[in-house]
Amino acid sequence: MTRILYYHRQSNFSRKIRILLTEKNLDYQLEEINLSAKPDYFLKLSPIGKVPVLKDEDGTIIWDSSLIAEYLEETYPNPALCPQTFQERFACRKWEEIADTLGDTIINVWILGLFNQGEPSKYQSLLKQRIDRLIPVFEEQLSQTKYLLGGESWSMADISALCSFGYYDLRLGEDWKGNYPHIRKWFDQLHQIKSVKDTVPPHTLT
Repeated sequence: MTRILYYHRQSNFSRKIRILLTEKNLDYQLEEINLSAKPDYFLKLSPIGKVPVLKDEDGTIIWDSSLIAEYLEETYPNPALCPQTFQERFACRKWEEIADTLGDTIINVWILGLFNQGEPSKYQSLLKQRIDRLIPVFEEQLSQTKYLLGGESWSMADISALCSFGYYDLRLGEDWKGNYPHIRKWFDQLHQIKSVKDTVPPHTLT
């Protein structure tokens, strides 16, 4: 059975899993989902109705990017993108959660902006405040270490975060780069990696 990733090219969470699959040298087939008109077969695969969804070669189906990442780490441990000790894995998972929260918040700001072209709503303002609170957490860490977990190699924490910052570029612009030089340096360096370069989300879909 073929391994299939159900995804969307502009989804930061789909990008996270595409990078992970590539780094683990796993063959897979991409099947893009129209998020505006999700097909019934996809909704049967994923009750939550979100991308990405992974269908592995043995028929195992996993949804939610964090669950997929954990599954891939456990099932295909080499090369490892998460640390081996419990404390280090827990630290990695915390960074992944912060990064995913940032990505979710950016998605919500963008969606609300589609429906509210005038003065930002109170909820939009609160979401933007959350973004402004989260980004400095990354800047502080990266002012001290090359990667989010320290050490000399990237991890799932970095993959999750770069996908969220890439989504910021896509939906809200690149203005953050001028305010956060350490994130910008880290972000630009990671984009020299082939799996990262090959998954940059397009601004428009053909």
